[in-house]
Amino acid sequence: MKKQLHVLFSGTVQGVGFRYTAQRLARRFSVTGFVKNLPNGKVELAAEGEEKDLQGFLGAVQGEFNSFIRDADIQWKEPAGSYQSFSIAF
Repeated sequence: MKKQLHVLFSGTVQGVGFRYTAQRLARRFSVTGFVKNLPNGKVELAAEGEEKDLQGFLGAVQGEFNSFIRDADIQWKEPAGSYQSFSIAF
């Protein structure tokens, strides 16, 4: 079942390769969406795909940056179908 995952990561999540690693991991899990740095120091991630792929993707991102993430505000939504690939947004 397709879903959308939206996460706001806080902690030391900027300047540590978070966006580039998330983009690389997204390819492994066949998800689409974006990741971007926010002015308040958080990182926003939105992804769509099969729920099992999204859960694997989220787990991989959190595992990769476990020591940098202080909090993750995770929301599950209905997919919008508006992403063609996974990109780094600026």
